[in-house]
Amino acid sequence: MAGLFDEFDKEQTRRFRPLAERMRPTTLNQVVGQAHIIGNGAPLATFVASGSLPSMILWGPPGTGKTTLARCLAADAGLRLAQLSAVDSGVRELREVLQTAQHRLKSGERTVVFVDEIHRFNKGQQDALLHAVERADIILIGATTENPSFEINSALLSRCRVYHLQSLTKAELTTLINRALETDEQLREMNIEQVDIESLLQLSGGDARSALTSLEVAAQLAQPNASGGRILSREVFQSAVQQRIARYDKGADAHYDTISAFIKSVRGSDPDAALIYLAMMIDAGEDPRFIARRLVILASEDVGNADPQAMSLAIDTFQAVERIGMPEGRIPLAQLTTYLALAPKSNASYQAIDKALAVVRSAGELTIPLHLRNAATGLMKAEGYGKDYQYPHASDGQFVDEQYFPTEVPEQSLYTPTSTGKEAALLDRIRKLWPRRAVNDEPDADQ
Repeated sequence: MAGLFDEFDKEQTRRFRPLAERMRPTTLNQVVGQAHIIGNGAPLATFVASGSLPSMILWGPPGTGKTTLARCLAADAGLRLAQLSAVDSGVRELREVLQTAQHRLKSGERTVVFVDEIHRFNKGQQDALLHAVERADIILIGATTENPSFEINSALLSRCRVYHLQSLTKAELTTLINRALETDEQLREMNIEQVDIESLLQLSGGDARSALTSLEVAAQLAQPNASGGRILSREVFQSAVQQRIARYDKGADAHYDTISAFIKSVRGSDPDAALIYLAMMIDAGEDPRFIARRLVILASEDVGNADPQAMSLAIDTFQAVERIGMPEGRIPLAQLTTYLALAPKSNASYQAIDKALAVVRSAGELTIPLHLRNAATGLMKAEGYGKDYQYPHASDGQFVDEQYFPTEVPEQSLYTPTSTGKEAALLDRIRKLWPRRAVNDEPDADQ
């Protein structure tokens, strides 16, 4: 009788688990997404097939399957799994896990120690893990949403492989949603007739756990229609999660139109309009790294040497967004947007490299002048390599009027700085150094 009651208790417990837990894969072949690390021939699939796992850090946004992968890797490799959360596990819990792993190892049994949010462990705890990994007492799998280069002890990090998990694509999320609708008993009992997949995808933002949670809550809130079926519409999803779903499809025209308007507003020096488009993209769940990447490009293409600090700020912002994620990432994005919008503008460098590429592509094979070549050997010196090269630092003003162009390319002006911002000083300097190149006029106003 006890066995019957045990089975009943297990079934009841399973029914009360959230949908995301009920649908959690138990083997790697059930996992959707992350094909770059678990697909055929990919690193983790290869390690599992060999029955040997290295210590590793799984780095990626929430809902990308870090915990699931750790469990599946241990199970498929036939290894014991001990799981800790760095949020609520202290030194005592960690020590107990490591001691147990050492004891098992004496009988030839290896243990995978999975530490969720490993970046929250302090230096002492990370050092304890380091020693256990060095002695091969454990196989460490750490999970983090933060850039491990910043948050994890460098010595520990050097002994782990880092795998970067990606947000799930629309196709991958759709596969998970359909699998839940088809196989989960509780959802099937609700007689769901129709699901607005697009709205659900917008809500989830590439997060599998969020998608399944939203699906379950919406199914519970939807009222049966006359035939007893439930329709999960946009309005039902909005009610379920208390979040407006923006009418913005990241794969359609709205996506490209919005980022275009955003970039053109920044280029046009209008910080307020740019902030509106930034807010539209954030509200729609746009990948903040996509926005940051576009701003890095703009900092070079449209601001350039008129304000060289703009590029540094753009790179810093990209790294900050990667490191802290959303929603806090909206703040550095807004800071960078307003800075770039109000920065002096120049696309002179952008224009210059395109001119240079045109010259190179039309000139055919180019010859490096002998005096500019590297005379690395005696034979090269005998051939005239480096002969008559004039070292600028040995001259007054650290400048020599030298011929630097390839033999087939006539001396000409390609980079014409504007008189805007910091670039004005560059314009004065290039006129002083190379007056014969006729750098007398600023680039056209529309450049």
